[in-house]
Amino acid sequence: MSQKKTVVLIGSAHPLRGGLAAYNERLAGEYRDQRAEVTIYSFSLQYPSLFFPGKSQYTSEPPPGGLTIKTRINSINPMSWIRVGTEIKKLKPDLVIVKFWMPFMAPCLSTICRIIRKNKHTRIISIIDNIIPHEKRIGDKALAGYFVRSVDGFVAMSRSVMDELDLFDKQKPKVFCPHPLYDNFGDAISKKDAIRKLGLDDTWSYILFFGFIRDYKGLDLLLKAFADPRIREMKVKLLVAGEFYCDPKPFREIIDKHGLQDRVIMSNDFIPDNDVASYFCAADLVVQPYKSATQSGVTQIAYHFNKPMVITNVGGLAEFVPDGKAGYVVQPDPTEIANAIWKFYKEDKEEEFAARVAIEKEKYSWKNMIEAVETLEVRGKT
Repeated sequence: MSQKKTVVLIGSAHPLRGGLAAYNERLAGEYRDQRAEVTIYSFSLQYPSLFFPGKSQYTSEPPPGGLTIKTRINSINPMSWIRVGTEIKKLKPDLVIVKFWMPFMAPCLSTICRIIRKNKHTRIISIIDNIIPHEKRIGDKALAGYFVRSVDGFVAMSRSVMDELDLFDKQKPKVFCPHPLYDNFGDAISKKDAIRKLGLDDTWSYILFFGFIRDYKGLDLLLKAFADPRIREMKVKLLVAGEFYCDPKPFREIIDKHGLQDRVIMSNDFIPDNDVASYFCAADLVVQPYKSATQSGVTQIAYHFNKPMVITNVGGLAEFVPDGKAGYVVQPDPTEIANAIWKFYKEDKEEEFAARVAIEKEKYSWKNMIEAVETLEVRGKT
């Protein structure tokens, strides 16, 4: 019998919470289902508390079943980088996958990868969320370049990131593969049941803004769109489901200025996995009014629950939602966002768009992501 392929994932995992952890755990599960021997090396300290904008980095939910997670990496302790790199180097896995999402992590992840590469056996592939961050800081490009030089190839989850990678390296192999579906939040439930579970009034319709709230995600634009007279005439409320990772004051000022207190429902705690289905299934439409973006995991949750979307034409977002078919692509402007919402309801597009979403989502399988990684594995080390 042939020996099992050995795979190590380096990145966030339980007990850390959020989209990065969910992604790595789901990818590890896919490798496990394909009979690979897979281990996740996660963070004992991901972000120093001083730099973490949310309420907690940790989940109270039980760990995912059937996965091996080693909580070993301290993002600010070089001795832990050396220990983890040396441990993985000695294991000699066939493949290491590193999730990269922000330059702050470059020294930690690059050191680990450089040590692993000394075994002359392991292929190291990075799945890139962003190579140039949305919220830019001095030194970002130097740190990103340092990371790029430490791995063998890249999977970019948007074409805009593919283009940005060329700024750092034109030689190493890279492929585009869109973010797979977040299908780990359970099955869809009826809209009626979802509204009841959330304690909402079923005589209203609901639009959803979901995820951590940061300035670049444009919640202010969506709130201003809800002040549009056409939207006020509709019996529609906005569900804002996600924790603030920035100052909430400007958003609350918009709500007060336009008298939106009765039209906006703010659920600003972290949304646990077992409540995600209720928020998406209660909504007619998911709006992502981002001011900058590459791709978004929220899109892939919406696809999983067959929800039409309004997204802004920034970064790589427009690659994933066919305009006028699975939703609307608009400019990051309150009037354009209001136009799309008004048109969605005026022309009764929910059923038509949802049917197209159900077709489009077939592109976004985890099998496709593994196949993308495999194309890089076979090209040989650089």
